[in-house]
Amino acid sequence: MIETNRLVLRQFSVSDAEDVFEYLKEPSVNCFKCMKKDTVEQTERMLEERTGNPLCLAIVLKSNGKVIGEVEAHGEKTNPEEQDSPADTFGMCWMLNDRYRSKGYAFEAVSAFFDYLFCQMGARRIYAFTEDYNLPSQKLCERLGMRREGEFVEYVSFVSNDEGPIYENTLQYAVLKREWQKNRIQ
Repeated sequence: MIETNRLVLRQFSVSDAEDVFEYLKEPSVNCFKCMKKDTVEQTERMLEERTGNPLCLAIVLKSNGKVIGEVEAHGEKTNPEEQDSPADTFGMCWMLNDRYRSKGYAFEAVSAFFDYLFCQMGARRIYAFTEDYNLPSQKLCERLGMRREGEFVEYVSFVSNDEGPIYENTLQYAVLKREWQKNRIQ
């Protein structure tokens, strides 16, 4: 569990289903369309699968216990040939209920999660992908001190129309542990 001034980041529970369904019934960004849920029961089943994942955390308001979003990281080994080496690179994902945007919650949650990944999980590098039209996510990456590393043109498709897949331009951002620590001191 990770605590900030206004939030708790904790593992999901099936009892979070109604709050999670609130933002998964109509994901606002195409990359989350595959997570769309039509019922609370579908959301419960998804949460059963997530329970116990220490790198998939609910973002919870301390004031009332409401789940308002999530953060998740996927660890990667820099050298996959070293079987016993721990992951030192983490791909990040975050999602926030639209009703709680523009209040600083995403920055508060993600920066606390970055601290956890760098200080507790031995992260050397953290990266994130975002669509070129998702300006709030791009601004969050920049506010977190992440640098834009590249743009992948027509990189991936999350949705289709009558003509076929709709390919999206994707931006990659990243921050190294030494950069994170330097920015935190300033």
